[in-house]
Amino acid sequence: MKISVTKAAKEWSVSRTTVYEKINNGELSRTSDKKIDISEMLRVFGEPISKKHTERSVNTVQSTLLNTQNVQYSTDIEHQLAFEKLKNEHLSQQVSDQKKLIENYQQQISLLNKTLDKANASIQDFAQVRLLEFKKSEMSYELPLEQGKEKIDNSTVATVKKKRWWVF
Repeated sequence: MKISVTKAAKEWSVSRTTVYEKINNGELSRTSDKKIDISEMLRVFGEPISKKHTERSVNTVQSTLLNTQNVQYSTDIEHQLAFEKLKNEHLSQQVSDQKKLIENYQQQISLLNKTLDKANASIQDFAQVRLLEFKKSEMSYELPLEQGKEKIDNSTVATVKKKRWWVF
């Protein structure tokens, strides 16, 4: 239920200036039609203080209505809070799942790096073995030619060519 600033000031026994100060400070809010919701007045000023007994009986009916509205409002807020908690738990679970996924990927990357390091080491070992084999074969091929040069005459030396085998 919405009431005017003047009526709110009368029912809560405060000056209109006090109500406007609360509105300007942001402690009390108004609707677009410049009215104040009773629940806002209850939140800021507490229960209204009425001077007349007749107003008290009217206020009792209104308070009952307000209490019913407050209970409904409170229930709605509790439901919204429970929903937000569930969303928060869901998001926390998603974050946890993503962290586990990242850890799994990091482990896979680590294993792949180790495998790559082993492969690179094997390739280097293989290249060194092949290089040594090539040098040995080259040396074993050159030695007989060097020894045989002394026996071969100059015309034959020009026709002898060294063979080289390149292995990639």
